[in-house]
Amino acid sequence: MSKSRREEAACHLRHLRLELREMSTMVNEEGLLPESGEIKALYSQAEALLMVVEGVKKKKPPIFEDDLKAA
Repeated sequence: MSKSRREEAACHLRHLRLELREMSTMVNEEGLLPESGEIKALYSQAEALLMVVEGVKKKKPPIFEDDLKAA
């Protein structure tokens, strides 16, 4: 995997980890279940990560805050 694709995959993973951590906190500490839109967004982000790893460019990848800060 090229360095740029590795960095892009790492960015996707960081964002997914952060979102999942927040969702876990909501469920465990506050007893709140995530909304279906939040779950669908995480699924889309995981799908985008899979495309990066596999090298498939079918659609434009989502832009995360980490991407904007790195630029």
